[in-house]
Amino acid sequence: MKTKAGALNQGLIRCHDCGTLSQLNTHSCPVCASHLHARLPHSLQRTAALVISGYALYLPANLFPIMTVTRLGTGEPHTIVGGIFALIDSDMVPVALLVLVASILVPVIKLLGLTLLLLSVHFRWPINARFWTIIYRIIAFVGRWSMLDIFMITILVSLVNLGGVAQVIAGPAATAFASVVVLTMFAATSFDPRLIWDNPNAYD
Repeated sequence: MKTKAGALNQGLIRCHDCGTLSQLNTHSCPVCASHLHARLPHSLQRTAALVISGYALYLPANLFPIMTVTRLGTGEPHTIVGGIFALIDSDMVPVALLVLVASILVPVIKLLGLTLLLLSVHFRWPINARFWTIIYRIIAFVGRWSMLDIFMITILVSLVNLGGVAQVIAGPAATAFASVVVLTMFAATSFDPRLIWDNPNAYD
């Protein structure tokens, strides 16, 4: 397995914010003035703490009700999975699939992907560095779409408020789910993808 020489090995340092290459002894980026680090300090530790917190909150996010819809004084709380089945029963399959992807699959894939990245860097697994860099970029890009459920609940709570006729009340899972999304977004930001290429067992 052959590892390509990185910028650091050539005496260059890359700005984590704008991507500009500078000489290794440069302290500030000449383009965006950000402080330069050869690698983000304590990147693995911060990312691991955020990912573990995301796992801890993912269970209550799926076990507790995310919202309660009341009509004429009666209502039933729904978890995320229960809401998906309710949408399917209401013949809204496309919306149910959208919620399934955004609320179940995306958070799980992000947490598992970040976990594998952390383990591969820490234990120096033999990995395809280019492939896992692409995976990291996908994780960082799709994270924002996980907020779909929270946006939907926010809109429903604001619009559907007809007193005793109809009302939407956000449940405790909404806070936990929003926290999972925010934590995974911060985890993706705190992870330094350049560490993938520092792995001596990585190959292109």
